[in-house]
Amino acid sequence: MAGIVEELSPRAFCERWPEEHPDRVQLLDVRAPEELALVSLPRAAHIPMMELPARLNELDPTRPVVVMCHSGQRSRHVAAFLLANGFEQVYNLSGGIDAWSAEIDPGLPRY
Repeated sequence: MAGIVEELSPRAFCERWPEEHPDRVQLLDVRAPEELALVSLPRAAHIPMMELPARLNELDPTRPVVVMCHSGQRSRHVAAFLLANGFEQVYNLSGGIDAWSAEIDPGLPRY
């Protein structure tokens, strides 16, 4: 049985994994390409939600994964999927990129 998805705010993410240590965590953006064209984070890998099952091998199951989307709903489902598929350190970025813009970088466009 998969574990419960732990929520992590954008601020908590930045405190836990500062930008100067990007290799310590995998930030996974599961939004659609058209959403990514509006706004994205340079440190995030992009695998659209619907492509993830076929591209699971692109993620390292031994490193923490923080999953993000626009608001945190889709990413919560993806995080549960990762937990069910052998990933042990999985977090949902609560509020998604919208919360990131509000809490971390107000210069990011919101949609």
